[in-house]
Amino acid sequence: MAFPLRLDTQAGLQAEQDLLAAVCRGEQPDGLLFWQSTDQTLVMPRRLNRQPGFEAACGVSAQAGWPVLLRETGGEPVPQSAATLNVALVYVAPRSEGDQNRIETAYQRLCQPLCDVVTELGGDPSLGEVPGAFCDGRYNVNIDGRKWVGTAQRWRQGLSGSRPVVLVHGAMLMDNEREPMVAAVNRFNQACNLPQRCQAASHIALNERFTAPQVVERLTQAYQRLLAEVRSKD
Repeated sequence: MAFPLRLDTQAGLQAEQDLLAAVCRGEQPDGLLFWQSTDQTLVMPRRLNRQPGFEAACGVSAQAGWPVLLRETGGEPVPQSAATLNVALVYVAPRSEGDQNRIETAYQRLCQPLCDVVTELGGDPSLGEVPGAFCDGRYNVNIDGRKWVGTAQRWRQGLSGSRPVVLVHGAMLMDNEREPMVAAVNRFNQACNLPQRCQAASHIALNERFTAPQVVERLTQAYQRLLAEVRSKD
């Protein structure tokens, strides 16, 4: 596909899980999904619902126009809106690669095409943590030292429990909603007594930096080639 599905956030997260389940059942060898949210939400890992102030913080966030949803992958609170383009890559880990470094390999497979796109557009991509970024991590994809894409992954045993299957996800900030997004994360964290505070200047939207990048078309071709390579390794 060369266009993102337009889904509300709950449906987008469910579409990712459905794709993962289909590959685990052996109904398809792998999968690629792009989607954009039609609403705005604050998505966070399920573990945070054990925080003492979680329910109250959800109420504060919803009242401010950012209802909370829980996701199956790890990390920290992440805002979703029409400004965010999501990509999910699902594949069966090749037997030839073994289990060692499979987490890092999955992140590299997701991130390298993203970095390649930035390079082609004339930017300076990098991977790594950015102080002040929400859901910060070693596999952020950054442009000129500012976070553009957040990443996460989830593994399951598929094919009747015989093979590990990964869903590796990236959330790309396409349009500049940095200020309201950071405010939403900070509002929740403060209400939930979480220490992290984020800064809008730590982030960058792709369309702030480049004009009409046609990123979905570029990434679709790159990920389709990558998935074919993964299949050939098995």
